[in-house]
Amino acid sequence: MAITSPTAGTLTPAPVMKALASNYLDFTTLADGWAKQYLPDVMAQEAEAFGNRTMAGFLRQVGAEEAMTSDQVIWSEQGRLHLAYKGRVSHDDDQASGSGNGGQIVIEQDMDGNVVETTHGIRKNDLLLIADSNTTAVVLVTTDPQTTPSDTISVAVYDNNPETLAGLGFADGAGDDTTGLTILVIGSEYAKGADGRTGQNEPQHKTFTNKPIILKDKYSVSGSDAAQIGWVEVSSEDGTGGYLWYIKAEAETRLRFNDYLEMSMLESVKGSSTAADSSTDDFLGAGVNNGHQGLFNAIETRGNQTSGVTGINAATDLAEFDAILAELDKNGGIEENMMFVNRATALAMDDMLASMNSYGAGGTSYGVFDNSEDMALNLGFSGFRRGSYDFYKSDWKYLNQLDGRGGINATNTVGAIRGVMVPAGTSSVYDQMLGRNLTRPFLHVRFRASETDNRYLKTWVTGSVGAVTSDLDAMEIHYLSERALVTQGANNFFLMN
Repeated sequence: MAITSPTAGTLTPAPVMKALASNYLDFTTLADGWAKQYLPDVMAQEAEAFGNRTMAGFLRQVGAEEAMTSDQVIWSEQGRLHLAYKGRVSHDDDQASGSGNGGQIVIEQDMDGNVVETTHGIRKNDLLLIADSNTTAVVLVTTDPQTTPSDTISVAVYDNNPETLAGLGFADGAGDDTTGLTILVIGSEYAKGADGRTGQNEPQHKTFTNKPIILKDKYSVSGSDAAQIGWVEVSSEDGTGGYLWYIKAEAETRLRFNDYLEMSMLESVKGSSTAADSSTDDFLGAGVNNGHQGLFNAIETRGNQTSGVTGINAATDLAEFDAILAELDKNGGIEENMMFVNRATALAMDDMLASMNSYGAGGTSYGVFDNSEDMALNLGFSGFRRGSYDFYKSDWKYLNQLDGRGGINATNTVGAIRGVMVPAGTSSVYDQMLGRNLTRPFLHVRFRASETDNRYLKTWVTGSVGAVTSDLDAMEIHYLSERALVTQGANNFFLMN
């Protein structure tokens, strides 16, 4: 019996033994093929040796999906509101050394490590709070770096105390530069009747881009094999059950492709675009900038990495977790965060949290669990609060399975990923393509689509089986998707490795 009207890429078990295009299954990959003489004695019930084998679902939980029409997606992210820098006191031979209650400072970086030497926002008459590990002082900017952009700024120190001047390196004969200064703009001061400001500060933002990648797969079965009917009773990962006739491998190809759609969004990296690397740069075609920045690479390059909660002991784990809180404070402190971790990290967190409840004289207090012993002894914590932050914890199957990241985590120290922490909620960004501010989840998938073609997940059938499209004596089922991941505000993400 041949397929009369195959439905591309969709297999739905039928509740009765009826040969339909939607429940056609393949067993031709068995070692003995269709020649096995005991084929009629095959057990009808398929054993689920590995349980639910799919690994996709992470992006559906934490992100959104949105269509795009271009070869790249461009978005901008807000910079910090206040002006804060790293710098040093200047005593170079070609510059005047500090004298009296004045001196010179050199602006080097902003607080995120970006070089800002002549692009800083400090102006004449700004009040600066300058500090090193031993001394803090307020100074007044006496030069006008807006008129002639410069990294070197003359300042006057309000506190003429010799200890203050020497502590920051402003005193005469201070010698080497005082490095590693933190420099904050805290306001300004003007004399009566003085002229107004010179120059102005423009909002700072960072622009990022990503490009979609095209994923493809295919399944094929010959017309002869498609004509022979066999039956298997199954219960599939999507919750359906019933009877399939032999081309089960097509269903597995589709499930595997669905997993690839997510795995590629997590693991892929951008290719180099340098001319010197053109031998590898153009392996998909001349002038093609290959690759795509996945989640892990985005966090590695723009976000935070931490060992965090390594399972050494509860006290150490808590200290490691508090270090994560300190980084959250530095980046604006998004209150709610979701952690997706592997089994070992999940258990370490459970142990850390459980240890926090064993206290009290003459017994154990269960106060944080409404004094319920049953609640307290359920040591699988899914949510908790530390400081001013709420955290929700979930096991991530992809990090545990041997045919996923779990296989790397089990054997590799370098490159292992034990979890990610993703901010909950939405962020407001400026979309360069649409020309307006949009509010979106921090993570979302952009897929290529237009009025004529939607490439979110395309499937189609070719060949001579069923609806004839060519002279090929086979049925080929094709799969295609074109998509990109947008990781907004990566500075709020954590990669546990």
